[in-house]
Amino acid sequence: MKPSVSIRNIILIWLGWAIVMVCFQTWVHQRVNLARPDKVLNWTSTETTATSNNDKPFLIDLFLNEHVAWDSEFYLAIADTGYDSNQVRKITSDLNRARLQIYCLSDEDTSCLSLSSAFFPVYPLLTKAISYPLRIFPLTNIANLTLAAMIVSLLGALGAMLSLFYMSRSLLGDDGGVRAAFYLLIFPSGFFLAQVYSEGTFIGITFACLAFLTARKWGWAAFFGALSAWTRPGGAIVVLPMVMVWLMDRTWKGGWKPAFLKGLAALSPAISFGIWSLTPLATNFYKVESLFFGRRLLNLASTLFTWKAAYHLFLAGNSTTRFYYGLEFAAIILAIATCILLLRKRPELALYGLAMITFAFTSGAAQGMVRYVLAAPPLFLVLSQWGKNQVFDRVWTLLSVLIMGLEVILFTFDFWVA
Repeated sequence: MKPSVSIRNIILIWLGWAIVMVCFQTWVHQRVNLARPDKVLNWTSTETTATSNNDKPFLIDLFLNEHVAWDSEFYLAIADTGYDSNQVRKITSDLNRARLQIYCLSDEDTSCLSLSSAFFPVYPLLTKAISYPLRIFPLTNIANLTLAAMIVSLLGALGAMLSLFYMSRSLLGDDGGVRAAFYLLIFPSGFFLAQVYSEGTFIGITFACLAFLTARKWGWAAFFGALSAWTRPGGAIVVLPMVMVWLMDRTWKGGWKPAFLKGLAALSPAISFGIWSLTPLATNFYKVESLFFGRRLLNLASTLFTWKAAYHLFLAGNSTTRFYYGLEFAAIILAIATCILLLRKRPELALYGLAMITFAFTSGAAQGMVRYVLAAPPLFLVLSQWGKNQVFDRVWTLLSVLIMGLEVILFTFDFWVA
């Protein structure tokens, strides 16, 4: 198959998938009504009642409402008025009150920190940019931002698919590259690429960096690598495969000048992250992540405690909790296994995937891994390799689509999925 035909097929698959996702989530509301609250985790009952979103204006606008939930409000709020929106909950930087999750008002407490501070700026900035031309439509401000955010997410998903194709062609051929891109879309948590969430943007940017790195186009790899560091926590980890490739290619043998320039490109994510670390965005990010969301870099003690508790709930919790953690553990095991299997052929991608999984797993919170493993490209390259077998391809597709359909329904009703 010619590359041009494969690219056309990827674009058509993406377009069909996007249309199906939007239509399906609309149809769900017309046919299904879930019993509230969601008791999957110990904290979700109070967050999933019929009135839980009444004080969250970015989550209750009817336009494309099926595609907004949980963190969506923060991305939309940042795109709307920045990091200090009065329409988003705020916590005090006082340690004791913050741990009790006592909210505060800026005009009463100057130490107030918006929960939006825990989210990086690239996705909302792109949303803001796309929202301007969309003002020709008669939409409310929130509806306009929601549509813009959806467009950004979907375009990011397309970028991720194309990047996976180019990353995997040398290993799997054109057919295998298309299959890897398709498996990304139908992975049980792949539906996040069609929601007001940063997954589409982050994966699109980081996979683009890796694809250009695979092609040794250092300038573009540096651009997307630097952008990745401002898109999601852990984005700067893409510096690892870039430095590895610089070393594996023995770049210094081509002369000191190209070696220096390529080395600078390889370090671009770290440099970009260093610049971000000097801004107030970083200071507030670390405070909110630690005080409210309970996440920190390599938070090993908390990680051990929370995942041990998660394992016990997997064995003895209620049926919804067992299903949730069963999916979490399955995603972790599968992602790690595929990274190890790709280690010999593509060590830079394999170690990058392992680093991303480790970063998320050791943050201190035992949740969301089925979503975070999307950032590990070996997951889709190895699955695509297995997918050469028609039996595996059909069975995996059926399993993935059925689980994703269930997860989409839960997300559509604002139930917790990842």
